[in-house]
Amino acid sequence: MTSFQTALRGVRAAIVDLDGTLVDTVGDFEAALGAMLAELGRPAVPREFIGRTVGKGSEHLIARTLVEVGAPPTLFEHAFGLYQQHYLRINGRHSAVFDGAREGLAGLRARGWPLVCLTNKPGALAALLLEAKGLRPYFAHVFGGDAFARKKPDPLPLVQACRALGTEPRQTLMVGDSSNDAAAARAAGCPVVLLSHGYNHGEPVEAAGADAVLDRLDELLPLLEAAAR
Repeated sequence: MTSFQTALRGVRAAIVDLDGTLVDTVGDFEAALGAMLAELGRPAVPREFIGRTVGKGSEHLIARTLVEVGAPPTLFEHAFGLYQQHYLRINGRHSAVFDGAREGLAGLRARGWPLVCLTNKPGALAALLLEAKGLRPYFAHVFGGDAFARKKPDPLPLVQACRALGTEPRQTLMVGDSSNDAAAARAAGCPVVLLSHGYNHGEPVEAAGADAVLDRLDELLPLLEAAAR
């Protein structure tokens, strides 16, 4: 039995990230940013830039995008407002649930685990996306980047999510796709698994310090079965 499987023996619940973990949302970001930049008279940014920039909240994404296109920071408030309008309009239209994500969530719930979706995406947009993709019923709570005073990689959101679940951090698995998730989990005291198909700021996900890296969420289920033997 691996050390990760040993750690899994005490786990009773999970905190699950959204973008890059459950849903491939780069297409949504691309469409919303493209519409925002067109209104600002600026060129679109490439998908590769978006993939390495998302994950730290909408404010970070817009600030970095303005730098990328050579726009002054004084445009931030206007750009952010435009982005929110466009994202709300297209939320979920250009995104897809990752293979194995739905099956993985169903398997975790079948074990009796309560689940929290914890994302740096604004909470209202996160809830709408989960509803659009049919994933909302799996979660007892959905917390966005505006739910707490600080965002991941700060451990505060994970600590608060554990309180909502009624579990200790050591009993709560963090499932994510980036160093943000791994760093927050480590600081909070949660075991952590990362998925390889997400957005890790352009860095290899294997270097993020997770207990395990999987290609699909449902690959976690046999590990849990093995840990229970």
